[in-house]
Parts: sequence; structure tokens; C-alpha cells
Amino acid sequence: MQKIYNPEKNTWADILERPTQTVADIENVVLDVFNDVKTNGDDAIKQYTEKFDKVSLDSILVSEEELENAKQLVSQELKDAIVLAKSNIEAFHAVQKTDKVSLETTKGVNCWQEKRPIQKVGLYIPGGTAPLFSTILMLAVPANIAGCNEIVLCSPPNKEGKINPAILFTANLCGVTKIFKVGGIQAIAGMTFGTNTIPQVYKIFGPGNQFVTVAKQLATKFGVAIDMPAGPSELLVVADDTANPSFVASDLLSQAEHGKDSQVILVSTSKKLIEQVEIEVENQCNLLPRKEIAEAAIANSKLIYIESDQEALELINEYGPEHFIVCVEDEDFYIDNIMNAGSVFIGNYTPESAGDYASGTNHTLPTNGYAKQYSGVNLDSFMKSMTFQKLSAEGIKNIGNAIEIMADAEGLQAHKNAVTLRLKSLSDIT
Repeated sequence: MQKIYNPEKNTWADILERPTQTVADIENVVLDVFNDVKTNGDDAIKQYTEKFDKVSLDSILVSEEELENAKQLVSQELKDAIVLAKSNIEAFHAVQKTDKVSLETTKGVNCWQEKRPIQKVGLYIPGGTAPLFSTILMLAVPANIAGCNEIVLCSPPNKEGKINPAILFTANLCGVTKIFKVGGIQAIAGMTFGTNTIPQVYKIFGPGNQFVTVAKQLATKFGVAIDMPAGPSELLVVADDTANPSFVASDLLSQAEHGKDSQVILVSTSKKLIEQVEIEVENQCNLLPRKEIAEAAIANSKLIYIESDQEALELINEYGPEHFIVCVEDEDFYIDNIMNAGSVFIGNYTPESAGDYASGTNHTLPTNGYAKQYSGVNLDSFMKSMTFQKLSAEGIKNIGNAIEIMADAEGLQAHKNAVTLRLKSLSDIT
């Protein structure tokens, strides 16, 4: 772990630089797969599944029998935990609903805004060494609350042609309408173009490796929206002498175990705490099953000492972390002044893991500094706002002349005529 003391502001950019991602070679591979899936549909999907996942499938659609079998394979203890998490996530996202906003802007001019669900959404859930069934809760639950008609889920099969039982159980519990045994680039391409089996969707959500990330970006060129740009997981903790060093270390490691390219940072006004956390990280890391992954991430992590909370805050806002943990005496200072963070965790008893699983907030968050301009996934991510307006005869009279003048100034005669004809018809009546 790299220790940095009172860094000058002109060095912050270098200190806070994220791991670079080279995607030029990946883009060509992704484009080839997209073109193949667009042309050959299910046949291409199955060929890539055999190539990348090492399994040949007769059907990529998960059957009712497979869903029932998966239910039997998940322990009751895990089922209960998932149900508890679902309840909290539902409750928090349900209160995000907003009422219609309406206003008579001028006499006879009525404007209002309403929200409508995105009708068809696609969820991508990685498999591999850490099957992220918790992400289904974060995506399918708000999709259902929003009222999305079709919720399609793709997840890669293992070499036996099966999807992790916890993924299937959670997807079924959360009202996913169709589940497909498809992973990687081909899954994103399938949901982008649609095949005979996989429905085309309007927006794609979910994490993945670099290939999936680039595939999602490419999908936007074919008229499909995505949740947000994605990158490696990251966590920044700000802590002082009131923080528990073992808690802080456990939080840093909880992000580090995601991947070797995860980035974790501790910013502290206490040199003593930095020393204690460094020791705790080493001790706890040695006990982790994913020790090798965590060690690689920790090797690139930073412990930054800064004398004042004000300067620490400026550095944190400059970084814009995905996850931001606040363990300081004056927590309100950071709560009130943090501008750029995906999700904020406050106090010694609020681990980042709470938001990952069961507190109720969403764990699909902007990384790579995008917290400066993107929100994490929320109910509005599955909806779009529509504006309405209705003008009475009195209304068009009240604003018609202003419209004519403005349209004339922009040289748009047809725009002006659309108003002039209406005003003339009203003057003819009187």
C-alpha cells in the first residue's frame, strides 16, 4: 500500500489516476460478434456460447423445470436473506415514485409532466467465480416497481449448461419474464438486435468484464440505451481517530476482493490510524479465500494523510468515488458538502457491504469518476419523463404573438404559420 503524506494539489491528478483500460483490440472483437449476431441470430449466439463457455446448448431459454430445480438447490437460509434484502430494496425504491407535476404557466396554457416505464429492459448478470445474484435484486426490483412490461435476463452458463441456482431463484422471485443462458458480448448483442429467441430491449443494465462494457457502449450506437459507463469497483474511506481500524480495513478489502483492478483509498487526518489500518489490512487479507485477487488490488491502493477535513473533502470531490465511507467525528461536514460520490456510507456501523446487499439502496453505481455527472441506478433509471401541454383559445391568444415573433427571428416560417392560422381563425370568429 502506498502511503502519501500531505500531497500538493498539483499532484492530486496523478495520485487519483484510475487504472488504465485498453479497449482498442477489444472493440474489433466486439464489433465482429455484433455483426454476426445481427446477421445469424440464435445460431451465432449458440456458436459463441460453445466457443467461450465451452458448452453446446439445444435451447438457451431457461425452462420452468430448471427454475423449479434451482429453487430446491438454494438453502432456506439464503432464500430468507434474499427475501429480506428484496423487501428493503422494494421499500426504498417504491418511495422514489413521484406524482404528476402540473402548472398553468399562462392563463389557458396547461403543462404537465408524467413518467412512463421503459417497456422492455435487459439485465446482464455475470457468472464466474462470484455469481452476482444480488445485482438482480438491484435491477429487477425497481424495473417491476416502474412497471416495465418485459424484463429479460442473460447470464452465462457453466460447462454443464446451467446457471447458478441463486441467480435463477432470485430472478424468478423478482419477476424476471425471461431468462437466457447467454453470456458476454453475444448476450449484449442478442438483447440489442433481438433474435428468434431473445427479445430486443430498449435499455440494458448490469455489470461485466471489459468485453461486456465495450459491448454495452457499442449497443448505444444501435439505438439501445445503457445504465451508465462502467469500470472497476472502487471505494474511498475518510476516517479519523474515532474510526475503528479493523472496520476500515475490512471495508477496503471488501472492494479489493472484487478484482485485481479494483481501487481502494483511505484518506485520513490521523497518521496513527493509517498505520493501524495498514497492519489490519495485511492480517485480514491473509485469511480471505480471494486473497490473491485482494492482494493485487491492495498493492495499488493508497493511504493518504491530509491535515484538514476541508482539504480532504476537496480531494474526495475531485476523485468522485463509486463508494464513499465516512467514519469521522464531524460526519455532517462530509454529508453536507460531498458533491461527487455514487453512494455514501456513514458511521462505524455502516459497511459498504450493507449497500451491496440489503440496506435498500442500489449498488449499481457510477465508477471511474463518473459520479461527477451520473447517478447510480434508481427508479427513474427504468422510466422516462413525458411532457404534455394543452392550450385553450385563450391560451394561444396569450402566447401566440410571442411565438410568431420568435419563429420569425429564427427564420422558421412554418412554425410561425402554425400559430398565425389559429389566431386568424379565432379573430374570424369574433
